[in-house]
Amino acid sequence: MKIEAIPGAPQDGDLEFVLATEKEFEEIVSMSHGIYGGLDYLPSRYHSWINEKDRMVVLAKKEGDVIGLLSMFVVDDGETALLEGLRVAPWERGRGVAGVLQRFCCQMVKHRYPSVRVVRLTRDDKLTPKELNKYRVIAKQGILLVRFNAPEFSSRLSSIPLPAGPSRPSPPILLSPEEVHAVFLERGGLLKDLLPHKTVIQDWQPFQALPGNHDLLHRKSLRWMADDNVRPRVASLCTPPFPVPAGPLCFYLNIDVFGSGLRGAQEQLLSHLAAHVPGLPADVKCQLFLPPTMWRPMADFCTSVLGFQLEKGYTEQYLLEADI
Repeated sequence: MKIEAIPGAPQDGDLEFVLATEKEFEEIVSMSHGIYGGLDYLPSRYHSWINEKDRMVVLAKKEGDVIGLLSMFVVDDGETALLEGLRVAPWERGRGVAGVLQRFCCQMVKHRYPSVRVVRLTRDDKLTPKELNKYRVIAKQGILLVRFNAPEFSSRLSSIPLPAGPSRPSPPILLSPEEVHAVFLERGGLLKDLLPHKTVIQDWQPFQALPGNHDLLHRKSLRWMADDNVRPRVASLCTPPFPVPAGPLCFYLNIDVFGSGLRGAQEQLLSHLAAHVPGLPADVKCQLFLPPTMWRPMADFCTSVLGFQLEKGYTEQYLLEADI
């Protein structure tokens, strides 16, 4: 469906902006081949995205062909628009399509949702001086990417030793929806001490720790854990695994870690793996987002104790924000 003219939105005579529908799915998948190193989440989310409340998935077309995509998702009680899924066809990159598409979508979301104050996005590559002038860097996490074979790991999961230390921490707690609300989404406690910039970053999506985001996060069937539901030192959330284009039957598992308790984080990682890995058919790419100081010891734990393959060295996830 073609989008009506938006006051103040940039115009480009060669481009047509339309809302995404089911019929463009195969064209978008073809255009996106190789993006994000085989970890592209869009094929698994596209069908739900185009029907999700307060989300707009906008396509840029040129001579009838899809050459760009960007999603804008309004969250945080209507104050924030998340910029997600940006991509441009390989043969059109370097021609300014991404910039025009972003400016159009920002004007569109402001026109339809006047309460939106800021746009937020996450990035994992080095920022240019131009981008640093455009966005505020409000938080960063280390990215740890490992790979393993699910059936092989499942066969030895029960024999993996617990992390060593002078005293064993209390067992990790699987949080109920009510506890998630109290621990993650109420001001104070975990929010004050552990979350980066008072933000729950879930699989690249940043949500302010607000009660109004509870229902949205609850719909995602996440697995929430903490080492203590009163005075937590470390907490984590795990997104259910989904297939990615990285290889035949390859699944992606995302775990976000907040806090500073290394042993607690290791035990929560084992718990998330035990809950999700058995039954997966082949290789798994597991990506952990965690405090930068935790990256090296957690990488050593994953390779030396769990027997995982480290896919790449240390990189960072940046949480960016700009006024709109």
